[in-house]
Amino acid sequence: MLRMITGRPGPSGFGSASTAEQVTHAIDGSNLTAIVTGGASGVGLETARVLAMRNVHVIIAARNMEAANEAKQLILKDNNAARVDIEKLDLSSIRSVKAFADNFSALNLPLNMLINNAGVMFCPFHPSEDGIEMQFATNHIGHFYLTNLLLDKMKETAKATGIQGRIVNLSSLAHLFNYKEGIQFDKINDKNSYHDKKAYGQSKLANILHAKELSRLLQEEGANITVNSVHPGLIMTNLMRHSALMMSILKAFSSFLWKNVSQGAATTCYVALHPSLKGVTGKFFNDCNEYEPSKLAQDGDIARNLWDFSNNLINAALKI
Repeated sequence: MLRMITGRPGPSGFGSASTAEQVTHAIDGSNLTAIVTGGASGVGLETARVLAMRNVHVIIAARNMEAANEAKQLILKDNNAARVDIEKLDLSSIRSVKAFADNFSALNLPLNMLINNAGVMFCPFHPSEDGIEMQFATNHIGHFYLTNLLLDKMKETAKATGIQGRIVNLSSLAHLFNYKEGIQFDKINDKNSYHDKKAYGQSKLANILHAKELSRLLQEEGANITVNSVHPGLIMTNLMRHSALMMSILKAFSSFLWKNVSQGAATTCYVALHPSLKGVTGKFFNDCNEYEPSKLAQDGDIARNLWDFSNNLINAALKI
């Protein structure tokens, strides 16, 4: 906590006060291609901007194509040599995720990095078009399915180039605040037991468990891809639109814990691009340093159950 308040660097040489530009200084990503979900605003936009600044070819995947195009133009305004493309993606829709993956495949591009950044937060109970509670559908299921669909392309790229692929899941320290059992496998879509903040914590716990299990499977296979999860920090963005008043009051009493957007994107960019993270997988990062998540987030049995449960939800949705 003291390091978070003071911004004092950790073992990596970076800390809570570090910015995305600082943690990627002098790194050349000109031979890399990255997908950033939710790259049209907030931390996702800053992540896309900084990766493009480091010469990475960035594909912004976003639900709102008008906002995505504005984000692209904003990046190009400051960096006319940036390589930025936009593609439509609604993570709450299984069919939209499949369409995005098909469209990306048709571009015949390599894929070195997948930044699973997009999300919703504290929204009222609402099922997705596939009948899945919206926070779980968007924050976890959409990214889980997207990752599975793009995995062969990432493996192919890593094998052809010799460059290790990297998958980064944006989670949160909010994974500490969830339902007693962690993941309510038998009540995922139960409106009566729904709690907006615990449901958010559940989805963020799922992001860590997804990274943990995928990392284990890829290591067993010998695939040259790492998978890690990160906490970006407390940042006032559109993600908090369902709780703006509450968050504004909270910020007034805890301003020393909050970050600006550039600081919020730092850990994502560090884990995605920094050479010191080569070979590091299955870890959780906070303020650009490894951080121990909750015991539930380290539970291999829950991680494996979540993997099977997620696949079953997706298969059921595809049959509708």
